[in-house]
Parts: sequence; C-alpha cells; structure tokens
Amino acid sequence: MAGRAPDTALRQITPNWKKRLKKGGKEWLAVLPFIILGVAGTAVFVIYPMIKNIIISFQDYSIMPNAKNPFIGLDNYKFAFEDPNRKFYMAVKNTILNVIVTVPINWFLAIFFAVLINMKFVKNKLVWRTIYYLPIITSWIVVAFLFRFLFASGDNGLVNFILLKLHLIDKPISFLANYWSAMIVIWLFHIWKTVGWGVIIYLAALQGISKDYYEAAELDGANGIQQFWKITVPMLAPVTAFILINLINGAFNFFPQVYFITKGGPMDQTQTLPSLMFIQAFTNFKFGYAAALSVMMGMAIFLLTYTQMKKFGNQRFL
Repeated sequence: MAGRAPDTALRQITPNWKKRLKKGGKEWLAVLPFIILGVAGTAVFVIYPMIKNIIISFQDYSIMPNAKNPFIGLDNYKFAFEDPNRKFYMAVKNTILNVIVTVPINWFLAIFFAVLINMKFVKNKLVWRTIYYLPIITSWIVVAFLFRFLFASGDNGLVNFILLKLHLIDKPISFLANYWSAMIVIWLFHIWKTVGWGVIIYLAALQGISKDYYEAAELDGANGIQQFWKITVPMLAPVTAFILINLINGAFNFFPQVYFITKGGPMDQTQTLPSLMFIQAFTNFKFGYAAALSVMMGMAIFLLTYTQMKKFGNQRFL
C-alpha cells in the first residue's frame, strides 16, 4: 500500500496538469489576435523604419524611382563633423541649451502651480486644471503664429508695442532676427505650450499624499515652505523622475518650436537637431545625411534616458 502512494499521487497530478495546460491554451488563443496585432504594428511602424533609417544613413540615398543609392560607409557621419558651416555643432549646441534652460524651468513651474492649485483656499480647481491644460491640446501651428505676432519686429508686435508705450525701449526690438532673443522666444513658446502636462501629472500625484504628514508637520511648527521641501518634494520623487525623463526627451525633440517660429534663422543659428534633419531631408534632399543625424540623436537620447532610468530605478524614495 505504501509503495502505491506515489503512483496514486502522480495520477491525481496528471489530470490537473492537463486541465491547467488546456485552460492556459484557451487563454493564449483568446489574447493571441491582440498580441499579433501589436507585434505587427510595432514591426511595421517602429522596427522596420528604424532599421531602414540606419541603412539609409550609410547610403547616398535618393527618393527617385530606380535610384541606385550607393553605399558610402561613414561619409554621412563624417560630413556632420567636417561641415565647414558647422551646422551640426550649432544644432547640437542649441539642443543642449534647450535641455539646460527649459527642463528646470518647466519642472519648477509644473510642481509650483500644481501645489498652488491643490491648496485648500483655491476654489474652482477644475477650471484651473482646464486653463493649464488648454495649451497642450492647442495646435502647435496656432500657438506658433500667436508667438510670431507677439514678438514680431516693428510696432506691429504686441510685445514691442507695450514696451514702447511704457517707454521701456526707444525703438522696436527685432526679436526673431537676433540669436539670443530668438532662442528666448523659442524657449518661452516651448514652456508655455508644455508646462500644463507636468501640472496635471503632479496634481494627480498630490492626491496620493496623505494629509497626516502635513498635519504632523504643522504640529511640529513647520511652515508651508518647509512642508513643501521636506514632505511634498520627497514624496513626489518617483513622479518627478518620470516627468524629468519626459521633459528631457521633449527638449531634445525641438522641431515645431523652431520650424514654425524662426525656420532655423537667422542664418541657421537657431537650428536644432530635429529641424536640421527636416531641412536636410526635405529641402536639400540629403536623406542619407539626415538619417545619419537622426541615428546619432537617437543613440544620444537612448543613452541619456537609459542612464537616468537606471539611476532613478536604483534609488529608494519615501
């Protein structure tokens, strides 16, 4: 009797194993169409264009039918660094400046306005959330034309008109005709257009912070600023990591901000990597060179994002 016990247990396990396998097979069959659809979409719209773009970066590529598209090796990459006009270096410089300037300001304004709206004395919170989110859903082109009107040269620009009326300047400023003033306009455009996204994310995250922390801090005599830096900021650290990574990626992808405001002018001084790619591809028809620029930019964004995610992922938050 004792010797048959394992056989009996085996016979009991086998039907259960078959039943679980059959159930798992049915579940897989149920979700398989959705998985195949997702994999197919990723392959067609992400993986294939990525591989094709890398191949084009090593070619003298032409979109003309039956073009030979000869393989030229690293010539497109070399030209980026050997260009006598130094457009690549200028675009890299402006792209890095975009990150350095807009990311900290965007982050601070997002958390500041979110905390402000979340305060008890602020009424009509839904209205404020809508106001801050409106720029996000507004067309880039519409907002770009608005900023072009605001900062237009001469008396026609609203900013120049106001500054002249207040006697703060003697003559109109050509905002878009000078490098630094044009860059400031581009940065203002980007911040105004995107800060609402961070506000909405932070507002959602603030709902998850227990009021007990603030009540205990008040009993200990902490003021509002101390509560903000000692409680709010540390508790929002995981959300801050997510927001910062997305803000950095957004600052690297400065295309509509430049193209619709300055088109890279004056004299290509405000070009960024995305706008330079677009112009090289669809104005100068240098598709191989544009593809090489996009590969280098993609690698830089990947390395930066990966290191940031690894850094924040290994960090413990309160």
